[in-house]
Amino acid sequence: MEYRVEELAAAAGVRVDTIRFYQSKGLLAPPRRVKRVAVYNQEHLSLLRRIRRYKSQGLSLAVIKRLLRNGGRSHAEALLAAVAEESGERSLTRKQLAAVSGIPEPLLASLEAAGLLDALAVDGEVRYGEADLQMVSAGLHILQQGFPFGELLRLAIGHARQVGRTADHAVSLFDRYVRKAGKSVEADDVTDAFRRLLPAVITLVALHFQRTLLSRALKRLRAHGTAEAYEAAAAALQAGHLEVKWR
Repeated sequence: MEYRVEELAAAAGVRVDTIRFYQSKGLLAPPRRVKRVAVYNQEHLSLLRRIRRYKSQGLSLAVIKRLLRNGGRSHAEALLAAVAEESGERSLTRKQLAAVSGIPEPLLASLEAAGLLDALAVDGEVRYGEADLQMVSAGLHILQQGFPFGELLRLAIGHARQVGRTADHAVSLFDRYVRKAGKSVEADDVTDAFRRLLPAVITLVALHFQRTLLSRALKRLRAHGTAEAYEAAAAALQAGHLEVKWR
């Protein structure tokens, strides 16, 4: 089926200038020309519907463009590309991360070797995202409270290994019960499912760890601390003064 631009806009539920904007950004292929008339086809309509779906899920145009150009890549590659785009606005070299965070480059390399940072190789260069910056900044803040570096590092490595095992299990469950169980095996459908689940999983894990940590801290205060310290900590927890989000 073929459409003029006004007909395509009506069928896709967008404005004519939106179609032209997407064309200018390279998200939509140019139409075929019949004399002086622009003629669009069913593929244009399908792409517009996909773009609308991605936009409704909060994806940026840069991520949408990457997904539309997925081509013959695997589900995993499309998923990683989308998540990499969404993981942060900045992409930093190790030198830049060291300058912004105040942590020396050799220490950053050691943290990466220990599995505490997960850098990506972009054009042969190690790059870090916004999440890496937030993690090293939070780690430095904790270290400045007086914790011995060696003990804090061992604790972090042990935690990272446990999280890695849990994450591997979670990915296996996703692969078994979401990706392979779905009626559609399109890469963008898999990516959509992952993006819908990711915020819920992160919230669940963060809140569970927070609750466990605070509960055990309160038990320690009650057993070995003063009654005043316990009561103050318990009141802060009940009042909701402590949040998962750091800074």
